[in-house]
Amino acid sequence: MKVIAINGSPRKKWNTATLLEKALEGAASKGAETELIHLYDLNYKGCISCFACKTIGGKSYGRCPVKDDLKPVFKKIEEADAIILGSPIYLGRVSGEMASFMERLAFQYMEYKNPPQSLFPGKVKSAIIYTGNVDEEMLKAMGIDKNIEFNTNMMIRVFGNTETLISFDTYQFDDYSKFEVTRFDPIHKAKVREEIFPIDCKKAFEMGAGMVS
Repeated sequence: MKVIAINGSPRKKWNTATLLEKALEGAASKGAETELIHLYDLNYKGCISCFACKTIGGKSYGRCPVKDDLKPVFKKIEEADAIILGSPIYLGRVSGEMASFMERLAFQYMEYKNPPQSLFPGKVKSAIIYTGNVDEEMLKAMGIDKNIEFNTNMMIRVFGNTETLISFDTYQFDDYSKFEVTRFDPIHKAKVREEIFPIDCKKAFEMGAGMVS
């Protein structure tokens, strides 16, 4: 079994990447082969609205025709048994790199029919992990939960299923004194990092293991 994780954060060793690594550790503990892909290492753009993936009889029907660094990633996803997307929440949504990736990933498989159908070949389990600087109450007050709900519905439409894990109130810096962020209490942040984030890591591990078993 193959499980692929996609890191939509520019940081390779911080909150989002850590949770993705824990999820892959969980999958590996059940015997899965795993791979972590960092989107910020790749060269690509969002959907260019060429509609080649929707052209009747076209050679790219159901497939994005753009030849860039996402092409081999999409091939790996089609050959995988499970995929886990991970992103920090930037300005109320996933990072720009992840948003562009999700456009390209999802749109190629969305068939314009009633009722809507998916052209994704085979069956794959999917999940999204989010990390956010705000707590759950603030996330809802800012309407971020609506964006998360949209992403959930999109993943279900394409893959038929999805899981979601949100890590709230995350620790952004090693040293808060170096930055102008007086809105946040570094003592509280450190406490969340010490007490809550390990619980989120455990949830990520269990998510990965569960996707395999």
